[in-house]
Amino acid sequence: MTCDEIIERLYHLKDAEKIVFKEKKFGVIAHNSLGIYHKDLKVIAKEIGQDNQLALQLFDSGIYEARLLCSKLFKPKDVTEQLMEKWVKTFENWEICDSFSMALFAKSKFALAKILEWTKRKPEFEKRAGFAIMASYCMADKNSGNELFEQFFPIIKQEANDDRIYVKKAVNWALRNIGKRNVDLNKMAIKTANEILELESPAAKWIAKNALTELQKEHIRMSDYPRSEYR
Repeated sequence: MTCDEIIERLYHLKDAEKIVFKEKKFGVIAHNSLGIYHKDLKVIAKEIGQDNQLALQLFDSGIYEARLLCSKLFKPKDVTEQLMEKWVKTFENWEICDSFSMALFAKSKFALAKILEWTKRKPEFEKRAGFAIMASYCMADKNSGNELFEQFFPIIKQEANDDRIYVKKAVNWALRNIGKRNVDLNKMAIKTANEILELESPAAKWIAKNALTELQKEHIRMSDYPRSEYR
């Protein structure tokens, strides 16, 4: 399937009502959008399979849904820093930010570097991308020990005062995911959440309270990825 054929198919699925619905229901505001649900793009991506060249062509078309498809077609192992920087600067909402962060960036060899770099950035969705990668990396890396993830707690605490909705939600997401990696990190995440709770900002208090509600559940769904010991 060529790029032109895929774009023609996307236009066939065009639905203006879905554009309005996604904006009102999910806060997804996108330029040059056709109004296609993410689940329908997944079906198309599965039919096509991974194809880097095609993914790049789709992204450069400027069509919002074609860019979402790019995140599903490009091979994570082939992602470069140059492409990551090009793409992250175009993110205009949480949907495309998370699609790239989860499907590509968290699985790339630059994941850790971009977590450390992007979580300090000013633009809302560049910063969110850093925390979205952090949240996703907890699941993508099943082999690293606790030490790797412990370094994220100070970052989370430092950025917990950012009251922009899509940043604070991503900070909260990252804290909860680290805390569900194993029982050791759960205890440390709870400790960090309680420290954040002491901060004065409304954003910090929301992040902490929401995380604690989940992390302290009696029947929390938790993974059991490698760890050195139970504390």
